[in-house]
Amino acid sequence: MDIEPGMPEGVPHRLYGRRRGHPLRPRQETLLAQTLPRLRFDPAARPLPSPLWLEVGFGGGEHALAQHAAHPEVTYLASEVFENGLCSLLTRLVPEGGEADAPLPPRLHVWPHDARELLAALPDGSLDRLFLMFPDPWPKSRHAKRRFVHPAMLPVVARVLRPGALWRIASDDPTYQDWVREVFADQALFIQQSLVALRPHGWPPTRYEAKALREGRTPFYWEFRRSGA
Repeated sequence: MDIEPGMPEGVPHRLYGRRRGHPLRPRQETLLAQTLPRLRFDPAARPLPSPLWLEVGFGGGEHALAQHAAHPEVTYLASEVFENGLCSLLTRLVPEGGEADAPLPPRLHVWPHDARELLAALPDGSLDRLFLMFPDPWPKSRHAKRRFVHPAMLPVVARVLRPGALWRIASDDPTYQDWVREVFADQALFIQQSLVALRPHGWPPTRYEAKALREGRTPFYWEFRRSGA
């Protein structure tokens, strides 16, 4: 899938990674056909709600749903392209048989496409918080351009975050941890607020964090503030 025109040079125009894992069951196919359209976010709608938070790559949806439950006053945008991950979140939202008409959280929306498309479509300063939780590290050097944290992506993210807004990043991969340090070391768009190796209060756990801890890896948790506040 191509991204919207106007993205900076150096941002890949190709979406990498899987869209589907194991074959979908009938219930999952129904969720994608009937429930997902009811939650789909329209970036062209105006005015946009505020406060507005975005999670890029929500995986199984644990973090997104926990944040939404803890902050019902926030409109939460959950972005994910992996169909099995989308189904994981949707399964938790509606009972079987209610895919087409069961009530849905009014301030939770899903973006089932490349998150870079959404960022390109949002107006300046529209986001109050961004989450990037345990992204694919693309550990080989030749794949560095595929990482969401990338020098070319910093101005893209900075444009849509209002001054003072927060960007949270978590990773258990040593290569990605070093990469985050490198990318944020020589730039003026974001100010590092914190970096810890123990999940802070207010950061809901995820299955990827649990897997990392089981396998002996140490996650790092960053919080950056958009400069200019």
